[in-house]
Amino acid sequence: ANLPEPKRQMLRALHQTDAALAGKKVLIVDDDIRNIFALTAALESYKMHVVYAESGQDGIDMLNSALDIDVVLMDIMMPEMDGYETIRRMRATSKFQLLPIIAVTAKAMKGDRGLAMSAGASDYITKPVDVEQLLSSLRTWLYR
Repeated sequence: ANLPEPKRQMLRALHQTDAALAGKKVLIVDDDIRNIFALTAALESYKMHVVYAESGQDGIDMLNSALDIDVVLMDIMMPEMDGYETIRRMRATSKFQLLPIIAVTAKAMKGDRGLAMSAGASDYITKPVDVEQLLSSLRTWLYR
């Protein structure tokens, strides 16, 4: 097939398994179900367990009710409560101060990374998501 390289990388990634990621639980907070679907497909192919919330408040509620979330993937541009505020509120709870929270956003302007990090994000990845970059970040933050 004549696929562009990013699509080839995604297909290769979908057929790999990774013991470092298998069994880990990921909370995706994103208001766009298409993003949730794409991330879920990639992560489940690595045997990760995915749960999701479609708003910042729902993400906070889910995090508070679930005891076993290993990492959060946080969209930044969401209505009502954006990702920056959601991260700040999550970090305000002592048990979530060390939880890996990776900002996954289309905001790629100069200074956006700094805003995400100052809000409390552990890492920052731009959309469209490079699956290998995401997996590398997950491996790094899940084993600190």
